[in-house]
Amino acid sequence: MDVLHKVLVVIHLLGMAAVVGGWIAVRSARTVTPVVVWGARVQLLTGLLLVAFASMDTTDDWAVNNTKIAVKLVISLVVVAAAEIGAARSKRGQDAGTLLDVAGGAAVVNVLVAALW
Repeated sequence: MDVLHKVLVVIHLLGMAAVVGGWIAVRSARTVTPVVVWGARVQLLTGLLLVAFASMDTTDDWAVNNTKIAVKLVISLVVVAAAEIGAARSKRGQDAGTLLDVAGGAAVVNVLVAALW
């Protein structure tokens, strides 16, 4: 179970890197790329799996702070929604710069919540 947890953490961090890195890379183009969208999806899915595994643990090694998890979930849903809507607008040739900034900025806020709370 420990190996699975570590693999999920690595995939979770790669999803974050895709969102933040994709945001920085295409910020001037003002379009949401599939890298940002898939990174957001991966973040949400692996985050939910990490919480599920932590909740199943009977020891106190991975104590779950439900308030923190709820805040992170809401922020993650904002990231996914902004990325999905921005990608749809980008496909239609519309400017999605604000949604790109919302997705990238909220992802950074989520990292800060994870690290500082």
